[in-house]
Amino acid sequence: MIQRLLPVSPARIAWSALVASVIVVSLAARIGATTGEHPGVPEAAAPPAAQTEPAAVVTTAASAPAEVPAPATVEAAVAVPPAPSPESAPQPTRANAAKEKHGLLKLGASLTERGDYTAAEIAYRQVLNSAEFSLADQKEALLGLAIMFRRQGTLSKAAGAYEKFLKEFPDDERVPDLMLDLGRTQRAMGAYRLAIKQFYSVINSTLKLPPQGFDHYELLAKTAQFEIAETHFEAGEFPDASKYFSRLRLLDLAPADRARAHFKSAYAQFLDSDFEGAVITLRNFLDQWTDDEHVPEARYLLATALRRLNRTQEALAATFDLLRGEQSRTAGDPKLWIYWQRRTGNQLANEFFMAGDNLNALAIYQKLAALSPDPAWRLPVTYQIAVCQERLHQIQQARASYQAIIDATKDNANGKAAAPNPEFAELARMAVWGLAQLDWCDQTAAQLNHVFQPIYTQAGAVGVAPPPFHDPAGSPPTAPKPL
Repeated sequence: MIQRLLPVSPARIAWSALVASVIVVSLAARIGATTGEHPGVPEAAAPPAAQTEPAAVVTTAASAPAEVPAPATVEAAVAVPPAPSPESAPQPTRANAAKEKHGLLKLGASLTERGDYTAAEIAYRQVLNSAEFSLADQKEALLGLAIMFRRQGTLSKAAGAYEKFLKEFPDDERVPDLMLDLGRTQRAMGAYRLAIKQFYSVINSTLKLPPQGFDHYELLAKTAQFEIAETHFEAGEFPDASKYFSRLRLLDLAPADRARAHFKSAYAQFLDSDFEGAVITLRNFLDQWTDDEHVPEARYLLATALRRLNRTQEALAATFDLLRGEQSRTAGDPKLWIYWQRRTGNQLANEFFMAGDNLNALAIYQKLAALSPDPAWRLPVTYQIAVCQERLHQIQQARASYQAIIDATKDNANGKAAAPNPEFAELARMAVWGLAQLDWCDQTAAQLNHVFQPIYTQAGAVGVAPPPFHDPAGSPPTAPKPL
């Protein structure tokens, strides 16, 4: 049980001492009436601390703080200056009880905000389990308990609290809002059918329009429709999700909500492998909502969808559009743009590289290297550039790229290898191996040219062609098969 410690004033100490003295005197009077003795104060009266029963009747946990010392004897209690008459004196017990009720609800909300869910549950259940609290207080405690469970992540208990509130208080004006919260909770639990049913209940409840609050109920209905589309999306029902999101675009929503519905409709088509439809919807989205927060992700989806359709040049153009990223747009949320730029470029470049399209892969890698000077990003991209250049027989450029990696992992002051991070050390080792491979290829080519060079020095004649090769079997020559 949670006890509240209230500040103690001299008036309250005087009042508590007076009440204790009145109880002692009345008890002495009762004893005297029973035994026939004079109702005076006994010579050896027990201290009030031992009279626990009378003290418990008068004082409560809210009105008698633990730090207030009790008088040592009855005489000390009687010697306290008289307090105001009971008629004019305040009623601390009732006032503090009301404050305690209100304080427990505020305490539960405060503890929920701080994340102390165990203590918050104790406070709310104390209100729910006590008959002293009104029905309105218990309603607030039950609702607070539902919110607390939801924030804690105990979704089954949160859903149970919401359902109990809706069952016991069906006429509460907050019922549509709580239905919406219950549907979201059920969706988070994976109960998609129940969630959709709850969202439809929200729409049906708003048909009974109250005399006031029309705008709020209209907003609830639109929100419920949005939540239905989101639930289909999370359930993996992408055709239904795309259909519901497309309908939302026709409603009178805020621009940000309409843009989000447009994007989610295209995203659902992409996840449903409807790449042709996704390309059309994404391009419409990019034309209509140029400054929306989903623009970089939409460009990523567009480039990926075009690559899935084998429309290579269009995919490459979409990737370059994202990598260029106008300064005015990236300034709004640079981290978001950088994330999607890196993810899109890296994914498309790797796909081109694995498919043997080294020229397009090189073009994207070079754009990626310019995104950031951070060695953790730039050095791995530089290595990919060097490999692409080597495959394209751009030997001098490949040498320069490999050497740039080696130089970046050395201490420029003394030329010694730094003790760098293991990833950089591995890249440096691979770059050294790449340079050695290029040197070996050059030496091998030179030796082969020396062996097969058709130059004979004969009577000053140079450049005599070697004799033709004769096939003993007499079979006609054939072209090599493509790799």
